[in-house]
Amino acid sequence: MRYRLTFIAGLALGYVLGTRAGRERYEQLVKSARQVAQNPAVRNTAESAAQQGRQFAGKAYHVVSDKVGDRVPDSVAQRVRTLRERSVNGTGEDDWGTSNT
Repeated sequence: MRYRLTFIAGLALGYVLGTRAGRERYEQLVKSARQVAQNPAVRNTAESAAQQGRQFAGKAYHVVSDKVGDRVPDSVAQRVRTLRERSVNGTGEDDWGTSNT
């Protein structure tokens, strides 16, 4: 599925960059993309996928932490604790000022 989406995105980008229809066709494509992105079904699907990703990441974290245990260096463990506290406290920003949304 990821490869198909990558191919479609590349195809769309190639079309936009290679088209001779000009700005008008580009604006039509942007308008269509916005309509798709604002579609409630698409938004719900994207949110569901994001929620599932967070759940799988949480499960993977627990599996890895159970297997690795105390073998992680203290500096790495402290960094993970800091990031976990940051997400619990609701700041949601990383070192680069971007959010996790």
